[in-house]
Amino acid sequence: MNQETIREITRRVDHTLLAPAAVWEEIRKLCDDAAEFGTASVCIPPAFVHRAKEYLGGKVPVCTVIGFPNGYQTTAVKVFETGDAVSQGADEIDMVINLGFVKEGRFDLVLEEIRRVKEAAQGRVLKVIIETCLLTQQEKIKLCGVVTESGADFIKTSTGFSEAGATFEDIELFRKHVGEGVKIKAAGGITSLEDAERFVQLGADRLGTSRVVKLLKG
Repeated sequence: MNQETIREITRRVDHTLLAPAAVWEEIRKLCDDAAEFGTASVCIPPAFVHRAKEYLGGKVPVCTVIGFPNGYQTTAVKVFETGDAVSQGADEIDMVINLGFVKEGRFDLVLEEIRRVKEAAQGRVLKVIIETCLLTQQEKIKLCGVVTESGADFIKTSTGFSEAGATFEDIELFRKHVGEGVKIKAAGGITSLEDAERFVQLGADRLGTSRVVKLLKG
């Protein structure tokens, strides 16, 4: 793989560490690697946002997660989490939808929740995680429309903490059904540079992964 292709991949990577027992030293190294390789952001737990923001000094955007990983918090909690993340310095927000609402067919509630989180994000980039591995094809298609209508910036496949992660088929489906202006993030289970390249070719604007940079370092 040539250097131009590698740069095209790394600039789309949200360099991610969301392990429950992650410590600052690991987050600091993640930030160093993100700055060295020019990734799109670091995606880290909310508790580390302020420290990472100060440490990076604007070199790399800081992304964090809301309603993670199950999405079943109340909307009010997600709104509070988002406001707090913004106050700590988050540049990007990755929120998990309420999958129970989806299974009940209450897409109106999903839409309302995304819009409220978007308002709380105060103009920061908002990515909406729909956890594709738990959805039917029709639910995925419907959510492409909901995310488009919400005004969110991205639709994202997965948390990486459920039954499976991103698939090529889901990225193709998103590309067919999201509206103009909605970008796509593939996340979860991206284990090789070849897979990362394929996701980009299919239309992924961002890649949520910890492994791409590790592979390049190795």
